[in-house]
Order: sequence, then structure tokens, then C-alpha cells
Amino acid sequence: MNHEKLKKNEKNKIVLKEESYQFQGAIFEVYKTMGPGFLESVYKECLKKEFEARNIPYSSEVDLNLKYKYNVLNLKFRADLICYNSILIELTAVNQILDIHRAQVLNYLKATDLKLALLANFNSHPRVEIERIVL
Repeated sequence: MNHEKLKKNEKNKIVLKEESYQFQGAIFEVYKTMGPGFLESVYKECLKKEFEARNIPYSSEVDLNLKYKYNVLNLKFRADLICYNSILIELTAVNQILDIHRAQVLNYLKATDLKLALLANFNSHPRVEIERIVL
């Protein structure tokens, strides 16, 4: 395989594909059971229970350190969930995902060495809205 094809295949490769499918399945199950209309905190608690039932390792309310020119700032971001120490999951319960939500998630990824985030909006209808954000 030549170098050009290899680069193209790597670019099209889905980052953490299997893990992403596991999380999305858990997110769909929470939405199917609870439906839209609850606060983000309700969905987060349900999702944690679903992760535990599916043996998906996660950390909740993870502090993310911010840096400025190699100096760690006192201010911290807080990620909703990080699973397998490799995928950030940010939850919302809004009318629609906006660029400001995407920017927030991108900033969270920049504050970590993580490359993938799932942004899930539980207030959409007829199904939960999930966006994959890759850095």
C-alpha cells in the first residue's frame, strides 16, 4: 500500500470505534427509558447506572487542568464523564446543540490528552442527539 493510501485510510479510521458504540448503546437505553424533559443531572445519574450495568469503566465530574504557557491555572474545567480513561462524554438537555456546546467540548479535549468526545443532548425528540467530536 502506498503512502498516500495509508494516510487516507488513517484519516478515515473511526477513533475508538468499539468503545464509542458501547457508550452510544448506553445513552440510547437511558433515553429510551427516561425520554426527554429531565435535567442533565438526572441523565448523568442514569447513565452512570447504565455504565455500571454494562461494566463500562468511567470517572464522573473529572477536574481538567488548564495551562497557560506551561503554567497550570487555578481555574479548572469539569467534565461530566470520562470512560476508559480515553473518551470524554459531555451531556446536555437543551433544545438543540449549538456551536457554543461544541466549543466547550473542544476546549475540554484541548485541556486533556484525549482525542474523542461524545456530546449527547437528551432534550431532543424523537431521539437523543449524539455528536462525535474528534480533536
